[in-house]
Amino acid sequence: MKIGILQCGAIPEELAAAHGPYGEMMRRLLPSGHQVVVQDVTTGMLPGSPTECDAWMLTGSAAGVYDDLPWIAPLKTFLAEARGRAKLVGICFGHQIMAEAFGGRVVKSPKGWGIGLHRYEVREQATWMEDAAPVCVPASHQDQVVEAPPGARVTIASDFTPYAGFDYGNAISFQCHPEFTPGFCVALLQSRRALYGAGTESAMESLAAPNDSPRMATWISRFLES
Repeated sequence: MKIGILQCGAIPEELAAAHGPYGEMMRRLLPSGHQVVVQDVTTGMLPGSPTECDAWMLTGSAAGVYDDLPWIAPLKTFLAEARGRAKLVGICFGHQIMAEAFGGRVVKSPKGWGIGLHRYEVREQATWMEDAAPVCVPASHQDQVVEAPPGARVTIASDFTPYAGFDYGNAISFQCHPEFTPGFCVALLQSRRALYGAGTESAMESLAAPNDSPRMATWISRFLES
């Protein structure tokens, strides 16, 4: 399978050398054997056709889907055209821009930042899930989907993030970050203390607990290979 990773943002420069770019983090979610290409869509360059790859994965970003950046509207158009022609997987910003491209709505949430290890209940068990047990996965976001796209099934949710995961049939997405290691999360929190505020310490402490990122990586693989 040929998988294209659409990189939608950059890791803070001071962390990039130790942890790698978003595209490489996403690549590590995938088992060996796939042909993987990474394309930075923030440069304004999009794939020539949605069928260049069998599947596309979208990374996180510091940008908001509502920001007036020249690459965001074309990316939404690309996703709308790709739906049904290639499989799609969105993570964090990827989750949000897929929702917007498919008819949902995203805002900067008045709830503030969701950081640290978050627990999500399975609302509707998809075929690529092995069971309906809750998952605990790192999160780092303030923007949230507040209106689900037509036809999207909510797969995982929490009180803080009611639309934490969608299954569109030919596309899936998650608000959380299964590609983030606990070490990267702690480094990110430390570098952004002023931004995240009072909850930073408790968020860092939460990351010492076991997480279900490998389980979510398995979900993604099962979806791609089904």
